[in-house]
Amino acid sequence: MTLRSWSNPLKHPLITKLFALTLVIVLLMFGLSMIENVVRDRQYYRSETERNVVQSLAGSQTLIGPIIHSACVESWDVVTGTGKDRSVQEVRREFMLAALPENLKLNTGAQMEERARGLHKVNAYTLKAHVTAEWPSLAALQPKRSTKDSRMQCGAPILMMSVGDARGIRTAQMELDGKSMALKPGTFHPIYTRGLHASLPDSIRDSKEPVSVSINLELVGTKSVAFVPIGGTNDVQMQSSWPHPSFTGRFLPSDRTVTDEGFSANWRVSSLATTAPQDVLIGRRVCNASGDADEYYNGSRMDSSNAASAVETAASAVAAMQPASGCADSFSVAFVDPVNPYSLSDRAIKYGVLFIALTFVAVGLFELMKRLRVHPVQYLLVGAALCSFFLLLLSLSEHLSFGVSYAIASSACVLLLGYYASHMLGSVRMGIPFGIGIALLYSMLYVLLQLEQTALVVGSIALFVVLGAVMILTRKVNWYELSGRSTSRATVEGAEA
Repeated sequence: MTLRSWSNPLKHPLITKLFALTLVIVLLMFGLSMIENVVRDRQYYRSETERNVVQSLAGSQTLIGPIIHSACVESWDVVTGTGKDRSVQEVRREFMLAALPENLKLNTGAQMEERARGLHKVNAYTLKAHVTAEWPSLAALQPKRSTKDSRMQCGAPILMMSVGDARGIRTAQMELDGKSMALKPGTFHPIYTRGLHASLPDSIRDSKEPVSVSINLELVGTKSVAFVPIGGTNDVQMQSSWPHPSFTGRFLPSDRTVTDEGFSANWRVSSLATTAPQDVLIGRRVCNASGDADEYYNGSRMDSSNAASAVETAASAVAAMQPASGCADSFSVAFVDPVNPYSLSDRAIKYGVLFIALTFVAVGLFELMKRLRVHPVQYLLVGAALCSFFLLLLSLSEHLSFGVSYAIASSACVLLLGYYASHMLGSVRMGIPFGIGIALLYSMLYVLLQLEQTALVVGSIALFVVLGAVMILTRKVNWYELSGRSTSRATVEGAEA
């Protein structure tokens, strides 16, 4: 080979083809990125739909209570000056007393309901909760004077149950020591303002007998439900038909069972293991799984009806109390959907580059083993067909189930590529194995998409097997001879020119 033969590298078929294939891969990467942007747009529209459903229905729910509280005012006179300058000024101290249950049990069941806006669906749930709480004593509701001979006035005790979004309350019944009590909206609490309450007789403050409360609550919500363990002992049981729960918060279930038909979970939390009772008493907000304060538990968003009632019960100053910093201990269940079409399509596209690379390797092997010549434009068309699969999958999955959409999109691409390969590779006998190989790739991708915990290890093993197969098939190839043959051909063609 002369120095002149290297003066124009584009005269060498091998170098020319590598350059053309690089350009083809860049174009296909650009196409994949555009399809990925389409997926993100659709995900954004789905998130907007979810926000609209939350605004129209109800958001995430958080259960706090039941709690018995009473607003009190202590006043006393302070004398200043002497003689003619003597004056009497009244000083007031406003505070709230609260009694938390010693034993708290919740037996809940969540029935999933699908809500849709256009093409997009949102998971909502109906939570049926049976709550029982016991107070051995209500001594915490006995006010203590801070000043001798002061005047003490306390409002009637109020039993409250707070929820994250009161719009989700469908039905509620309460029994106090076996007697039915009328429930009203609001909580009269300065921080946990949304929920329901019942006014209790003032005589219960001095009762020496244990107090037992039972509440049946039907609540609608979306995304997740959380519980705050405010009792001395807390026992929360939950059952649901949703097979993909995500347990978050400060405590994981003591026992749980998750199957394809649903899940059941049980939390047992002692006050020795949590600061939730103290958190609630000082008015800490409840935070979600990301650590952000729940927007529904914001002292600045107290319902106007509650605020007016608080004034009427001489508790307006208590309502102005600001919540303490930090988050109250809680635990929750999120009803996540790990197989929604957009997340699966996004995961599938991330394998797009690997798909194209493996397919190009297969075509290259046919070129090498059968001594064929495949034009870069044909590589481009094969890659474009692979890219169109992801767009087909996304569009079909908005109307059909993901499994059916995947079967239709992959079958169409396998048939198209098998037919085209029969002509590209010169015979149906070589086109059929090529189509079978593409079908195996799609099958492997579907398996990877369905796996949640073992996708990485299965994908790594499959890639290793493919690499091993390529190395075994090309183990006898003399790459120097192949390069020399391509260079000699280029030299001959240059001389003839």
